[in-house]
Amino acid sequence: MIITPALPGDLPLLLAFREEAAAWLRRLGTDQWSRPYPAERLLAAVEEGAVFLVRDGRTTAATITLTREAGEGLWTDEELREPSLFVAKLTVARTHAGRNLGGRLLDWAGDRAHRAGARWVRLDAWTANEALQRYYLGQGFHHVRTVREGRAVSGGPRVSGWLAQRPAAPCDHGFTDRTPGPAPAGGA
Repeated sequence: MIITPALPGDLPLLLAFREEAAAWLRRLGTDQWSRPYPAERLLAAVEEGAVFLVRDGRTTAATITLTREAGEGLWTDEELREPSLFVAKLTVARTHAGRNLGGRLLDWAGDRAHRAGARWVRLDAWTANEALQRYYLGQGFHHVRTVREGRAVSGGPRVSGWLAQRPAAPCDHGFTDRTPGPAPAGGA
């Protein structure tokens, strides 16, 4: 499998991916991703080079966003001074579920963060999705805290404030990486 940067022309695919994931999450009994994601925000992330796709032949099997930008109001100033990359919107196509693609993408993110000079790979997860939180703990992340106060960038109440991190480290993720080298991670 090959990992590549997403291109602006991939926007309809990325939006459909999110809809597929939201439908699956509803069947599991969670309201995660129940609100439509603004296409213009996703396109901006694609254009800044933060969205990546895993391709299995002609099929897109998974996507991940990896950025230097932390979710607003989640991490402390002290934490933000530590070089970090932030994982978001990790999604695996239902056709490729059960193959550890999510775990391999998290390893890829950790390897990329390490190559960028980051100390941490960080994420925020849905506060009510305990199964997802257990998944991240099983992938070597450590819970930092849960932030419930404040409003999300979308203007609604904060619902994705379960914060976790794991050290950035080199890893053999098994993907053929066709992405440009990572830019240096942020921090003081």
